[in-house]
Amino acid sequence: MVKHMIIWKMKDEAADKAATAQKIKVALEGLVGKIDGLLEMHILTECYACSAGDVMMDSAFADFAALEAYQKHPLHVEIADGMVRPVMCQRLSFDYEA
Repeated sequence: MVKHMIIWKMKDEAADKAATAQKIKVALEGLVGKIDGLLEMHILTECYACSAGDVMMDSAFADFAALEAYQKHPLHVEIADGMVRPVMCQRLSFDYEA
């Protein structure tokens, strides 16, 4: 299994950050069962003020090939390009074998 984690920082000018983060959460978590090899998707939006980011993704894939396929999958690309990238100013990722 491969774990894929991301921490995003939202742009200061992003409108209604809480509602936007919730929409992203619903959209990304909704990909489970629709993309082969995507085993788990958890989007965390509630954090302490001292946190470096605003939204965190904790996901699991069957293997590295499944992660690579997910990153190019049209359903993921639609959410990433349409919802996530327009409101984020920073992205840190960490991938590892679990």
